[in-house]
Amino acid sequence: MSDRSKIEWTDATWNPVRGCTKVSPGCTHCYAETFAERWRGISRHPYEQGFDLKLVPGKLIEPLLWVRPRTVFVNSMSDLFQEGVPDEFVARVLGVMRLADWHVYQVLTKRAERLREILVRSDVEQAQHIWFGVSVENRKHGLPRIDHLRRTPAAIRFLSVEPLLEDLGEINLDGIDWVIVGGESGPGARPMEPAWVLSIRNQCRQANVSFFFKQWGGVQKSRNGRELDGRTWDDLPPLCRLPVPPRKERERRLRVIEEVLATHG
Repeated sequence: MSDRSKIEWTDATWNPVRGCTKVSPGCTHCYAETFAERWRGISRHPYEQGFDLKLVPGKLIEPLLWVRPRTVFVNSMSDLFQEGVPDEFVARVLGVMRLADWHVYQVLTKRAERLREILVRSDVEQAQHIWFGVSVENRKHGLPRIDHLRRTPAAIRFLSVEPLLEDLGEINLDGIDWVIVGGESGPGARPMEPAWVLSIRNQCRQANVSFFFKQWGGVQKSRNGRELDGRTWDDLPPLCRLPVPPRKERERRLRVIEEVLATHG
C-alpha cells in the first residue's frame, strides 16, 4: 500500500497483485509496466520479476493496518480480474475490502466480463464503500466494457476514460455514477482533442453523473495542466464509509485474514 498517491482521484494504492498483460490499445504505453520493468533482475526488489504476474498474499492484510480512513485504488500496478488471478485470490481481496470497511475502494479493470461473472456470484455488491469501474479508451474496446459493467451488481460504477484515444460519440451512462477523463502522458503520448473531452463532460452533466477531469497529458503533462473550460473538475460520488471500529474489533478482523493465509497460503 502506498500512502499519498500522486493519482489525483485517490488517496492511496494497494497492490496485492503485481503485473499484467496487454489486452487493448489503452495498454500500449502502460505506466505500470514501464515502472516495473525498470527493476527487472534487481534482487529482492518488489519488481524483481518486472511486470510478470505475481500474487502477493502478504499484502492482503495492509488495509486492516491503516486506521485513518482512505480512498484506496486497488491494484494500480495490475488488474485484479485478469485471467491469471485465481477466483480464490480475487475472493480474498474482496473479503479484505469488506472487513476493512472504513476505507473506500476503487477497483478498475479492463476485464469487464470476468468482473461481472465474479460479482454475480458474490455478495460484495451490497458494499457501498467498494466501487467498481472499467477502462474506456475507444469505441471498439471500451464501450462494450460499459455494457458489462452496467450488468454488474455493484453499488457504485465508474468509468476511467484514460487514455482517451478518440471521440467516443454518444455514451449510454445509465447505471454509471462517475466518469474520469484523461489524456495519455509520457514519451509517445497519443494526442487527445478538447472536443472529445467536452462531449463527455456535457453528457455527464446531462445525465447527472459525477465528472472528474484528470489531465490533458502529453509528453510533459505538467505544462498542459488539468483545467477544462477555465476550471478544474473534481467531482466524486458520495464517500460512504463505515466508522472506524474499536481497536479490539480491528484486531479480530485482522486475525480472520491471518488465519486464512496460514491455512491456505
